[in-house]
Amino acid sequence: MSPLAVIACGAVLAAGLGDDEAVTAYDGLLRADALTVWLLLVVGAVALIACATAPSYLAGERTAGHADARSTAVFHALVQAFLAAMGLAVITANLGVLWVAVEATTIVTAFLVGHRNTRSSVEAAWKYVVICSAGIALAFLGTVLVYYAARQAGVPEAYALDWPTLVDRADRLDPAVTRLGIALVILGFGAKAGLVPLHAWLPDAHSQAPAPVSALMSGVLLSVAFTAILRYRSIADAALGTGYTRALLTGMALLTLVLAAALLLAQRDYKRMLAYSSMEHMGLISLGAAIGTPLARAALLLHIAGHGLAKAVAFCASGHILHLTGTTRIGRVRGLLARAPVLGAALGLAVAALLGFPPFSLFASELGIVRAGFAAGMGWAVSVALLLVLIAFAALALRTSRMVLGPAPAAPAAPATPGDDPPTGTKWPLVLGLAACAALGIATGPLTDLLHDAARTIGGR
Repeated sequence: MSPLAVIACGAVLAAGLGDDEAVTAYDGLLRADALTVWLLLVVGAVALIACATAPSYLAGERTAGHADARSTAVFHALVQAFLAAMGLAVITANLGVLWVAVEATTIVTAFLVGHRNTRSSVEAAWKYVVICSAGIALAFLGTVLVYYAARQAGVPEAYALDWPTLVDRADRLDPAVTRLGIALVILGFGAKAGLVPLHAWLPDAHSQAPAPVSALMSGVLLSVAFTAILRYRSIADAALGTGYTRALLTGMALLTLVLAAALLLAQRDYKRMLAYSSMEHMGLISLGAAIGTPLARAALLLHIAGHGLAKAVAFCASGHILHLTGTTRIGRVRGLLARAPVLGAALGLAVAALLGFPPFSLFASELGIVRAGFAAGMGWAVSVALLLVLIAFAALALRTSRMVLGPAPAAPAAPATPGDDPPTGTKWPLVLGLAACAALGIATGPLTDLLHDAARTIGGR
């Protein structure tokens, strides 16, 4: 019910925006603009897939001895807290509250990553906490510097961290202090977004977390963290010009793509494969933000939605594949379409969407980023990115085809039965997620105006 409530709130806010720029509450502490609404809808849609598949996944965990009634109740409570923290990060206009909300997601998801209480999951949780806390510390220092620059520029204390106010008065900010603060913020929140150099937590956390949690972390947490960078970029571009953040984001994007492509070539674990795929797509989103034209901004927001839906389906399917086969090793999974048609089709189509095949929305969004890059004179960066994406494409396609295609194993760990596929209550979220991703690739329909308004919101002045 909570993901449906998030979607409903997004719809109500979208209707309430009308011709106004934003809806505010609590003296401007909470602020809903078009970008807020777009992200609320994405968070709600991805959470709906994750939460709807969670009961059958947890039933499999109990059967495998990795969960009991108490841990299941804790799991559900933490998931609700996770959604609340992401919602707060999206709707606040105060950069200090934004930092607190992103830090809250770290605390909550650390317990979710270690939910299975195995040596590997606990190690991944600690690694996640240490690296992300280091990143968040950098973001905190950057936030303090931006606050200092605002106070020195005469911005009242109550509004020194209000990002619309900072965008309006950005020309008064001290350039040197602002430059340092923005660099720290991009590095800090970039850690939560899975961007180089503070990315090392992502493959371990995504591979060890329960599948619905991996779906939420990859599908929306990374994007919510990157939204913080987009908010700060509006300030930086107004204060420093577009060149500074463009150089930073381009460098981080290309380095992230290089690393993701290289590690995908050597990957032997399908959950880690999906995690490195998330890094690849965050690199593309970062490149779209670096380009910064209206087309690039609209394309990156569409990419956020398409990636969230496809990755949620892929991770939720991978959780049931783990229960079916008892392994996350790619080499030990064969003939999924023959053994479990729904699971095999869901994983195959989700990866096809992530590879950018039409009609899925990632085809349109990647095409938009490429067109915008060449039009903005960044053809060299886009060309390098396309080469790296091609390498990742080949690695993902080869490994997924080996898992999905071919006959069922002659002697599977458990005999193939109709129960190899998940129950009906789990099938419809996977189908719905793929259908929504394909629908966005064909036409954005009633979301078209919202998408373009959201793109203008992150365009600065």
